[in-house]
Amino acid sequence: MDPNMKLLPSQGEPFKGPRRYCRLVGKLNYLTVTRPDITFAVSQFVKESCDNQWNVVIRILQYLKNAPSRKLICGDKGNAKNVYYSDANWAGSPSNRGSTSGYCVLTGGNLTSWRSKKQKTIAISSVEAKCHAMAAIASKVTWLGKFSNN
Repeated sequence: MDPNMKLLPSQGEPFKGPRRYCRLVGKLNYLTVTRPDITFAVSQFVKESCDNQWNVVIRILQYLKNAPSRKLICGDKGNAKNVYYSDANWAGSPSNRGSTSGYCVLTGGNLTSWRSKKQKTIAISSVEAKCHAMAAIASKVTWLGKFSNN
């Protein structure tokens, strides 16, 4: 399977074992609590159960098998400042040319919050897509700021 291949909804033949597919995706979804690196990939295939999506789920399992040491580890890094990152891909969805934005928040060097989500609007430029991503992190920063002044 080509790692750069973009899948469309319901692309391919229906998978013959939809219950098996749902159980496996459910387990992967639970695993995303400690493995944010697979969150977006898993969330793309919760609703679908075609052969191509099954192949992607198997590829995620292979990635997890080959990278067992990647996990969230929290420790005292000696500082308490927050660092924020955001980014977006412009027109990355093959079905509607929608963009995906994401952000992460590090508190004291530890990953405390993250999100990746398809944007609700279609951006007409990469700058607009990145502005949507910055707006998402700005909203998170504002929300976190309410708790840091106590």
